[in-house]
Amino acid sequence: MPPVVQRSSKLGQAGQSESTGSDTAGRRQRLVLVTASLILSVLIGVVLSRQGRAVEAPKQHKLRIGMSFDTLKEERWQRDRAAFVKRATELGAEVMDLAANSSDIQQMRDVESLLTSQVDVLVIVAHNGAAMAKAVGVSRSTVNRVWQAHGLKPHLVKTFKVSNDPRFAEKLRDVVGLYLNPPEHAVVLSCDEKSQIQALDRTQKGLPLHPGRCGTMTHDYKRNGTTTLFAAVNVAAGQVIGACQAKHRHQEWIKFLALIDQQTPAELDLHLIADNYATHKHPKVKAWLKRHPRFHMHFIPTSSSWLNLVERWFRELTDKRLRRGTFRNVGQLIAAIEEFIARHNQAAEPFVWTAQAETILAKVARARAVLDKTPSV
Repeated sequence: MPPVVQRSSKLGQAGQSESTGSDTAGRRQRLVLVTASLILSVLIGVVLSRQGRAVEAPKQHKLRIGMSFDTLKEERWQRDRAAFVKRATELGAEVMDLAANSSDIQQMRDVESLLTSQVDVLVIVAHNGAAMAKAVGVSRSTVNRVWQAHGLKPHLVKTFKVSNDPRFAEKLRDVVGLYLNPPEHAVVLSCDEKSQIQALDRTQKGLPLHPGRCGTMTHDYKRNGTTTLFAAVNVAAGQVIGACQAKHRHQEWIKFLALIDQQTPAELDLHLIADNYATHKHPKVKAWLKRHPRFHMHFIPTSSSWLNLVERWFRELTDKRLRRGTFRNVGQLIAAIEEFIARHNQAAEPFVWTAQAETILAKVARARAVLDKTPSV
């Protein structure tokens, strides 16, 4: 939720006008910036109640809440507005909302209009701290201090996805079981492809480092081709089997399976954890697996790449070698990846999985319950 501007006077006095409609500047100074980091229904509950008891405003006055949105073209704000208005109406409040269509100037006019309308609570959804500061009439540093004090970071957005796989629980327990209780006389390998890795070369050299200057690189780059890395992380030992291929088809996947077969002890069974990419389930792949019975495939649920430990190693590769690298051709890129794998394997440490399957299932159940209650637009 966005920060909120709430009048400092008691809600019981909401019906009493403290200034004239034209005195919006002075009225703004009597507003107090507060936070609304809780869900919308809790915000309304805080506004309309004190210590669990409903505030009884004078009968001739209904609590008026003004809402100023930077935009209502985004689905999330449409949902939040609908939920806010519904909850406020249920609790006996009146909501007035205006959208500025991404115009800071228009939002300032909307705020002035709502203040002139003598709203008791003003909720402002601005696109950044500078716009919020102008709307409220305080400095940007004041807005930032309030946000920091309450742990608010409106400039950040986290991504998420709740899997809709009908066999989610079954697959989850299977994979987590391999992590926490691996079978005896077997090797568990977390496998995946990092496709379309670009060989990028910067257009100019970076500036020299000196005290006060961080590392630099040009914002633009030259593309010099791509490669696909097939990788398998030994869950118990942390070592990586990797191979770069020009394409990403079932033929390359079969070649990689043959490489795994060569580089692992022949007397051990192999349990491979992989995603649901069609390449992994191609008829020719299935035929190859039948001819090699020590291979056992375990597929993670759809939209659950976080469950595959090899993704954690891919982050190591990206952060420590690829992101700041300069590669003038695909050969240099492949050499850099192979060198990174070799150095990693010299002092490999496993990534330790600790989460229990039931704990994850409980989290997913809570997330799905929230999604089911979220109105669509």
